[in-house]
Amino acid sequence: MQKFIKDILASIAIGTVIFFVIHIVLFSTGALNGDFTPANVWKEYYENMIMSMLIYLANIYAWRFFRFKYGNLLNSGKNLFFGFLLNLTASFAAIFVSKIILQVVIARIPFVEFISNHQFNSYLIPMFIAVVIILAFYAFYFYKHWQENRVKEQKIIAGTASAKFDALKNQLDPHFLFNSLNVLTSLIEEDPNQAQKFTTSLSKVYRYVLEQKNKDLISVDEEFRFARTYVRLLKMRFEDSIVFDIPEKSTNPEAKIVPLSLQLLLENAVKHNVVTSDRPLHISVYEEDNMLVVRNNLQEKQVVRKSSGVGLQNIKQRYEILTERKVLIQKGDVNFSVQLPMLTKQVSVMEKQRVYIDDKYYKKAKEKVEKIKKFYGNLLSYCIIIPFLAFLNYQSTGFPWVLFPMVGWGIGVIAHGMEAYGYNPLWGKGWEDRRIKKYMDDDRF
Repeated sequence: MQKFIKDILASIAIGTVIFFVIHIVLFSTGALNGDFTPANVWKEYYENMIMSMLIYLANIYAWRFFRFKYGNLLNSGKNLFFGFLLNLTASFAAIFVSKIILQVVIARIPFVEFISNHQFNSYLIPMFIAVVIILAFYAFYFYKHWQENRVKEQKIIAGTASAKFDALKNQLDPHFLFNSLNVLTSLIEEDPNQAQKFTTSLSKVYRYVLEQKNKDLISVDEEFRFARTYVRLLKMRFEDSIVFDIPEKSTNPEAKIVPLSLQLLLENAVKHNVVTSDRPLHISVYEEDNMLVVRNNLQEKQVVRKSSGVGLQNIKQRYEILTERKVLIQKGDVNFSVQLPMLTKQVSVMEKQRVYIDDKYYKKAKEKVEKIKKFYGNLLSYCIIIPFLAFLNYQSTGFPWVLFPMVGWGIGVIAHGMEAYGYNPLWGKGWEDRRIKKYMDDDRF
């Protein structure tokens, strides 16, 4: 019922606008003849209103029926053609019914006489107006469809980035556990007592992995602490074969890197290099030019199990999602190093979206203020000029020509005010924001 009332109000608004536009055009071209009395104006107005309301209601319900029966008009050219044809048929039928109401019901003309004197050339102007309105309606529908597609596209992009980032983080669980179990297997054969200690320490380290993997970024100091803990775990197996040099704290307490990146690099260093008491592995971590450098001496294993490539690629891809700064990898004759960007700002997927949204909100708010300023300027001009025109009309002629600019401009001022304050008579205030939120929250969209 509420939707039907909105349809009635919309048809009245559109019919009124059409009436005044047509009469303003006729008056300006000198084609408006006859006695311009209030009675005649009212007669022409309600006749126009009956026809306009029926045409609008016939078209809107034909449109809804077609969408319910056959789906989106833009699914195919065939749908578009038959949808437009249905609207034309509905318009013709509405004009015919309106003529019956006006001539048979109101004017009391017998139905047989109405049919015998019926001339189809009288449909030309109403059908022309109906076609213009249908085309405008289709243009609005195409624009709305384009806007919805933009929202859908942005949602897919954001969802894809989020899913990709989650997938990369979830790779850390099996990757870390697989490598740790390999170490544990070796320790069980070499030193069962150390294997027991390793298992206890591994549970603590793995708890940290589970806690941190869901974060986008983590402070460098936290990674330093975890790296020292992880190296102590490695030393249970390799003892003094690993020499690890790492600062106590970062020079910048606000600096951040992706979680577990140091742990992955330490894993790779141990996995791909010879680690013995004769050939110890030297790993050093330090800061340089706002980059965190992890360097080890290069003593590659001659026979190494085929690498899955998860470690370095995981770090690179996570950084690519979070920032434009690149992970730098350098392999020389003596040393191998990886440089991780230290992000001094809270740069993350959500942060980028928040900054973007804040900027969009500022621009939108600025545009709204500009629209309100223009509306008040328009309203002030209306309040000054219309009384002046009314005075001229009163002094010059008895024909109330001031009604045309008063009503025409008045409708424009009202429409300007509704636009400035975000109110739509058909869909209510904030319709666009509600629709965007609806589509963003709809998992099926």
